[in-house]
Amino acid sequence: MVKRFAGGLMVAALVGASVFWLTTPGRAADGAITGAVTSSNGPEAGVWVIAETTDLPTKFIKTVVTGDDGRYLVPDLPEASYTVWVRGYGLLDSAGVTAEPGDTVALDVTVAATPVDAAQIYPANYWYSLIEPPASSEFPGTGDDGNGIAATLQHQEQWVDVQKQGCMLCHQLGNRIIREIDNLEQFDSTLAAWDHRVQMGQRGSQMTNVMNRFGRQRGLQMFADWSERIAAGAVPPAPPRPAGAERNVVISMWEWGTEIDYIHDEVATDKRNPRVNANGPVYGVNISNDELAMLDPATNLATNLSIPLRVDPETVPGMIAQSMPVPSRMFGDELIWNDPANPHNPMMDQKGRVWMTSAIRNRANPDYCKAGSDNPYAQYFPLDSGFRSAVFYEPDTQKFVMIDTCYGTHHLQFAEDENDTVYFSGGGQVIGWLDTKLYD
Repeated sequence: MVKRFAGGLMVAALVGASVFWLTTPGRAADGAITGAVTSSNGPEAGVWVIAETTDLPTKFIKTVVTGDDGRYLVPDLPEASYTVWVRGYGLLDSAGVTAEPGDTVALDVTVAATPVDAAQIYPANYWYSLIEPPASSEFPGTGDDGNGIAATLQHQEQWVDVQKQGCMLCHQLGNRIIREIDNLEQFDSTLAAWDHRVQMGQRGSQMTNVMNRFGRQRGLQMFADWSERIAAGAVPPAPPRPAGAERNVVISMWEWGTEIDYIHDEVATDKRNPRVNANGPVYGVNISNDELAMLDPATNLATNLSIPLRVDPETVPGMIAQSMPVPSRMFGDELIWNDPANPHNPMMDQKGRVWMTSAIRNRANPDYCKAGSDNPYAQYFPLDSGFRSAVFYEPDTQKFVMIDTCYGTHHLQFAEDENDTVYFSGGGQVIGWLDTKLYD
């Protein structure tokens, strides 16, 4: 099944190139929008000029940086009507101006009046830097009846590891919707609001279990204190504006997927040979709804392909729960995710085929994987079960090929050998491998 849409997540391409002014003032190069950015302080150097359009098959955005004199050039734009606006540290986002390739546009911006106003566009990690984990002197944890820190956390580094691998693994901590609580009136306290929000939706059980790893009340206290200080006016230090070679970067971005897609990984070439798939599509796995997302930068077309299983998907439980502790604030009690295939970690081979780890059946292994089989690999290391197998997508035939590996799979890497062997983690006590030449 193929889905085409215009709206969702973003995939970006970065190009480092010097922008030379080959046109006379007042006239833009063909396919480009040019101009200058000024504020009450004069020309604004090192700010982003963003041109975006929804006229193409999917939303497209191109971003450049202004030079010392505040001038900019947005190059190589497809024919469309664009909204052009400015974002820069120390400024408020400017109003959008309508323009087309070939136009020269003067852009006016307003200087932020307060540090709080200026900080609204700072990167999420700057805001997250304001969070304060327990001091090193508070460790080791002594549990709920002691200092509130889980007894399993003997050092501050272990607490921070839970923040990174438990929370940041999925969330961009520090963005506005996470750092601020704009429905505080519904709760008795900021801590109660955080206690509720980590239980919301289909991933609520996982989030609440991570909070328990801190020592629940002490973890909630850390996040609540962070939100309260921000609400009271705390701001992070101002980031520097792009300078030097950073101003040569041109970023092109396309929307792909939908607002509920969880694009887990993406790939555009064979990592052993970056010439493979030149100017071809970018691929990503939508782990939340079992799809292969594709974005063709040449045509600005985004599509999703359903990743199949060998059995009825209704008979295979997914990784994401089909229930929730409390309803999602965004989607209520609607179950927006269902992932029996649970695809993961796409990699491209020398033929441009996209390999991924994906479930194709239930976890119970067929007999040829188990003890008593005449399969030499099963005789060496019998396996009763395995989660995920191997799947690859052939762009030429537009078909998926499913391979039952017996061993479980998670991440994969290609070897630089004559058989293009692919190795898999995720098998527990074993490292799985596959001779891909058998499938040429």
